[in-house]
Amino acid sequence: MHDIIRQLEEKRELARLGGGENRIASQHSKGKLTARERIELLLDADSFEEWDMFVEHRCTDFGMADQKIPGDGVVTGYGTINGRMVFVFSQDFTVFGGALSGAHAEKICKILDHAMQVGAPVIGLNDSGGARIQEGVASLGGYADVFQRNVMASGVVPQISMIMGPCAGGAVYSPAMTDFIFMVKDTSYMFVTGPEVVKTVTHEEVTAEELGGAVTHTSTSGVADLAFENDVDALLMLRRFFDYLPLNNREKPPIRETSDTADRIDMSLDTLVPSNPNKPYDMKELIVKIVDDGDFFELQPDYAKNILIGFARMEGQTVGIVANQPLVLAGCLDIKSSIKAARFVRFCDAYNIPVVTLVDVPGFMPGTAQEYGGIIKHGAKLLYAYAECTVPKVTLITRKAYGGAYDVMSSKHLRGDVNFAWPSAEIAVMGPKGAVEIIFRKDIGDAEKIAERTEEYRQKFANPFIAGKLGFIDDVIMPHETRKRICRSLAMLKGKKLENPWRKHGNIPL
Repeated sequence: MHDIIRQLEEKRELARLGGGENRIASQHSKGKLTARERIELLLDADSFEEWDMFVEHRCTDFGMADQKIPGDGVVTGYGTINGRMVFVFSQDFTVFGGALSGAHAEKICKILDHAMQVGAPVIGLNDSGGARIQEGVASLGGYADVFQRNVMASGVVPQISMIMGPCAGGAVYSPAMTDFIFMVKDTSYMFVTGPEVVKTVTHEEVTAEELGGAVTHTSTSGVADLAFENDVDALLMLRRFFDYLPLNNREKPPIRETSDTADRIDMSLDTLVPSNPNKPYDMKELIVKIVDDGDFFELQPDYAKNILIGFARMEGQTVGIVANQPLVLAGCLDIKSSIKAARFVRFCDAYNIPVVTLVDVPGFMPGTAQEYGGIIKHGAKLLYAYAECTVPKVTLITRKAYGGAYDVMSSKHLRGDVNFAWPSAEIAVMGPKGAVEIIFRKDIGDAEKIAERTEEYRQKFANPFIAGKLGFIDDVIMPHETRKRICRSLAMLKGKKLENPWRKHGNIPL
């Protein structure tokens, strides 16, 4: 018996070594942690239960029969983050460059299957050179098996991808179908075709970092949600982020105790909106002042900055925040911001997270670039997301809500549950100046008359009371009471039950 136990320990030790001391040292020299070190940092101490430590590939071609390493380039299993269950896989770059084989894929598929069965999120730590070429189509089949499970798990359990090294070719499509993608600066990159192929086909000279680095994907493409400085920072922030999410689509998000009282008022909000309607202000200031302890976990902060999205808590309950940002493009909705917000709203709806929408939107962005780019279809994605959404929806209009953009931003007409406005709100088909120039076209040459009519229009229509008369606004509230009124609304909506008509699925305007 002692011999068997000793053999087991030796086998375990061999598996833990991965590709060996030299390759581990090489990984460290690049500023990267090993697959196991990452899991150790991510999960609670001593909570990791590893599966399939002894799995090996089955390839015999190209001398692979003599190159077998236990675990086959990925560490899989489950554990806890702050006491809550999570499944995890961590690709090991020290073993065949983390390349995916049939056996490697089977290990990932196994934890995805179990995660769906028991209702626990999945976190993938990606660090892989792509498909294992020696296995040919078997490795491609392995990718497709993983993709299929990503799709089946979507909307069932949260899926998070942390890109911590290369992720290229077909490998990128698994993270692309997960709910959130995070990256590490300078050490991670994602692209479908690498710099060499790009150069051959299009004659463009580009580095891996420029083509698919963390900064590129968080600011230019919008593929990734956040970029972190290093592995340690990334994994610690991932632990914090995980706390906002429910374990599955049947649960409510966790509630965290807070000493920040629901009826706290903030008098400074009474002067947040400038008296000049064309002067910008920072919507982030409003978010920070109304959420618990000023704690806002923003997502995609460097992409489509004219809209803000992220998680916060109100009375300890997770909420999703969507807010126009008047500091950027006057808060207009454009193609990028519509897609960014639509995907976030759909995530919140899938996982029972109430949506708080803060509105200051002068309309959709005009111009040929937007129209040719399909603003009609892309803007409809946000409209579709809000209209389909059945979780509690609380909306506050702080200043402008003009035209179709008023409708889109979680209006009463899209089943907004509670819709508030500040006294400074202007709810109309368009701004006073544009409206007057259309209604009184014959007076355009008379500047004084136009100014007079504009002021008259502003007094009559550019306020929240016309919408209030029609019941489209539930109440006009004092800005300093915003937190109290939103918290009360969310408390009232806790038992909300609303189901969409049965269907296989809708056809969102993609």
